[in-house]
Amino acid sequence: MLDRDMTDRDLLARLARRDEAAMGMVFDRYAASVTRYAWALAATPSDAEEIVQDTFVTVWQKAAVIELPDASLLPWLLVTARNHALNARRRHFRNSADELPAELAAVDSPEEARDRLAWVRDEIDRLQPLDRRVCELCLIEGWSYADAAEHLGVSVGAVRQRVARARARLRKAVTENEK
Repeated sequence: MLDRDMTDRDLLARLARRDEAAMGMVFDRYAASVTRYAWALAATPSDAEEIVQDTFVTVWQKAAVIELPDASLLPWLLVTARNHALNARRRHFRNSADELPAELAAVDSPEEARDRLAWVRDEIDRLQPLDRRVCELCLIEGWSYADAAEHLGVSVGAVRQRVARARARLRKAVTENEK
């Protein structure tokens, strides 16, 4: 049983030795504060829960290298929660860029969807042959970057770069189509 009056430095030292009771005490001591902060930062309730979970997993994983500038672990936890919130926000932004607008998602048939998105196919057809094939495999057929790289005989980094370049081109085409 741990002493409830242990300092955060003592708890951190015990965390570094993988003391689960110390982790429970850190959680009991700071979960409410980290949760309130996460709720202020998060886009969704599930993001807030994920931020809190990720924050405490991070303190568990990095306990051996954490250096406290003062006696409290709370500032470190809040900065870590903020970083996880920023990562969640970036994930939402990336994922929302990949979603179809509601008017396109609610089409009646595949043919109607194909007609409405014909300009996308036209943009893909204008790409260099290797870029076009990467887009077809990864963006249209849903292949992983690793599978596409192996199939095409290029590196995963090359596939990632070509997909990013194609997406940027498609975004530019969308903004030009909206004008």
